Amino acid sequence: MTKMTGKEMVVEALKREGVEVCFGFPGGAIIDVYDTLERDGTIKHVLVRHEQGATHAADGYARATGRVGVCIATSGPGATNTVTGIATAYADSIPMVVFTGQVPTSLIGNDAFQEVDIVGITRPCTKHNYLVKDVKDLPRILKEAFTVARSGRPGPVLIDLPKDVQNAKAEFDYPEKIKFRSYNPVLEPHSKQIERAYRMIEKSRRPIFYVGGGVVIANAHKEMKELAEMLHAPVTMTLMGLSGFPGTSELSLGMLGMHGTYCSNMAMAHSDLIIAVGARFDDRVTGKIDAFAPKAKIIHIDIDPTSIQKNVKVDIPIVGDCRKALKKIVKAVKKAGRPAEAWKEQFQEWWEQLHAWEERHPLTYKEEPGVIKPQYVIEQLYDLTKGKAIISTEVGQNQMWTAQFYKFDEPRSFLTSGGLGTMGYGLPAAIGAQMAFPDKLVIDVAGDGSIQMNIQELATAQQEKLNVKVVILNNQFLGMVRQWQELFYDRVYAATDFTFTPDFVKIAEAYGATGLRATKPEEVREVLEKGLETPGVVIMEFVIAREEGVFPMVPAGKATTEMLLV
Repeated sequence: MTKMTGKEMVVEALKREGVEVCFGFPGGAIIDVYDTLERDGTIKHVLVRHEQGATHAADGYARATGRVGVCIATSGPGATNTVTGIATAYADSIPMVVFTGQVPTSLIGNDAFQEVDIVGITRPCTKHNYLVKDVKDLPRILKEAFTVARSGRPGPVLIDLPKDVQNAKAEFDYPEKIKFRSYNPVLEPHSKQIERAYRMIEKSRRPIFYVGGGVVIANAHKEMKELAEMLHAPVTMTLMGLSGFPGTSELSLGMLGMHGTYCSNMAMAHSDLIIAVGARFDDRVTGKIDAFAPKAKIIHIDIDPTSIQKNVKVDIPIVGDCRKALKKIVKAVKKAGRPAEAWKEQFQEWWEQLHAWEERHPLTYKEEPGVIKPQYVIEQLYDLTKGKAIISTEVGQNQMWTAQFYKFDEPRSFLTSGGLGTMGYGLPAAIGAQMAFPDKLVIDVAGDGSIQMNIQELATAQQEKLNVKVVILNNQFLGMVRQWQELFYDRVYAATDFTFTPDFVKIAEAYGATGLRATKPEEVREVLEKGLETPGVVIMEFVIAREEGVFPMVPAGKATTEMLLV
C-alpha cells in the first residue's frame, strides 16, 4: 500500500473506477483536487460555466452510457448550485458521484467563508452522501460511493471533502469490493413469482406491457422486445421508458399518461392485465388514482421494493433486476411451448379494439397556412435523422412534442428530466452525451424559456469543439404554463408572456456558433438540413404558433380516459 494525500486518492479512485471524463467548476475549497487532476492528466475535465450545468452534463453522460457520471464543485455557492442537478438525477435514478469542496474540518460549524452544510441540504435528494472527516476513511468512502451510485436502483451520491482532508496523508487501501450490512439490493427475482406471472399472462385476454425507465437503466431492452414479440402483446411507455422499446414497432402504442396517446390511455383503462416493468405508477401515468385501470390485474417488476404497492395495489410483486426478471419470463414462455399463432389468436380481439382506438384519435395537429406548427418541426427532424440521433430535451411543451412525434428505437437515445421536470436540463445533458459519443449526432430540443436557464453552456460546447445541435421552438411564452392558463384560468396569462425574447441567432453568433431561423413552414426542412450538416454548435430557431397546445391532455384530478383532444 502507498501513502497518498486525499486529493491523490480522489484522482486514483476515479481512474480505478474507469472514469474517463468529469465535469466541473473550480474554487478555493476544491482547488487542491483540481491541481492533482491537472497534473495527473489522465482524466478529461470539462469546464462548465455553471455548476448546475456540470451536474446535468454528468447526468446526460450517465444516461447515454449507463456509466457513473462525475462532477466537481467548490464549497458554498458552488455546492448549492449542484442541488437542482442532483435532485434531477435522484428523481430519475441516474448514477452519479458529486464531489464538493468544504472548509477545513476545524472551521466546520463556524460560518466560515463559503461554508454550507451540503450534506444536510442534499440528504433528501441523494441516494447517500458523506462528509469526510478523516483521510483514512476516504478510500473506503470512494469505493462505497461508486458502488452505491451504480447498484440496485441507481442514484446520485455526494462526497463532501474538507480542504484539510484533501491534503492529509494516509495509506491508500482501496477495496476491490464493498459489502454493506444493511444495503443488499435483490437482483434475482423469485422463481415462484415468475411462475405466477406467467400463469396470469396465459389467462389474460387484454394484456398490456407498461414500460418505465427501469428497462432502460437495466439495459433490458432486448429482453423486453423479445418477450413482447413472443406474446404479440401491446406495449406502452412512460416518458422515461421511451427508447426502452422500439417506437417504430407494430406493438408500440406510444407514450401513456397525461400527454400520452388516446390508444395507450384507453388500453390501460380497459386492460385485464398490466405488466409494469421498471415503472412506478406516478401521478402523471395514473391520473385519478381510484379510477385507474379498474378492470386490470397488475404484475409489477421493479428492483426497488419501496416502489411496489406505493401508489396502486399489485397482484403479483416481483422484486429484482428488470433484465433478469424478463429473461426468466421469456424462459417460462418458451418452456410452455405455445406457438406464436396461439398467442396472436388469444389477443386478436384485443388488437382489433386497439387499432380502432388508434384510428379514432391518432396523434395529430391542425395545420395553419403560413404558421409553423411545432409538431411539424419534430416530424421533419425525425425524418431527417431517421431516429439515429441522441435527443435531449428541455422541459415543457418542447419535451412533450418530442416524446409524441419522435420515435426512439435505440436505448439511451432519449435524455430528459422526467421526475423533477427541470428546465435548463437539455443543453448541458447534450454536452455530456456528446462528450461520451463524439461521433454521434446529438440534438437538444428546447423551448425559448428553458434554453435560457443554462444557455451559458454554449461556451462549454464551443470550448470543447463539440457538434451539439439545438432546436429551439420559440412561441414567446412559457408554453406549458400558458396552456394551463388558457384551459383552466380563463386565458389570464399571468407571468407567462415573454414580451421580450432575445435574438437567438445573434446569441449563437456571439458564442462563435452558427445561428439559423425559420419563420415559415416552407423554411423548416431547409433550416434543419443546413443545421444538421453544418459542423460545430448550431442553434436552429423556429418561430412557432404562439398558442399551440400539447394534446391529448389529461386534466389534473381526472381519470386518464377523460382526455382533452385536439
